Amino acid sequence: MLKVDPKLMKYFKNHEYGPEIIMVSLYMKGRYSLSYREIEEIGGLRGFAIDHATLQRWVIKFMPILEGRFRKRKKPVNGSWRMDE
Repeated sequence: MLKVDPKLMKYFKNHEYGPEIIMVSLYMKGRYSLSYREIEEIGGLRGFAIDHATLQRWVIKFMPILEGRFRKRKKPVNGSWRMDE
């Protein structure tokens, strides 16, 4: 399953579901642009029942945190471009 960075574990305290389930749900939303109801259906197939409203709250809460971490790891783009590219 997905491994969660120990630095992020403090954000997942007091949640009914584990950080792995939350991160997989956020990954499906961010990477594949699935709707909340589609992710809810996939979760039901995998054995955990998550309401679409809960998924929306997770996205609102966790996506800004994850986006900040992604931007730190992103390499800067070179400022010069060639016409033929």
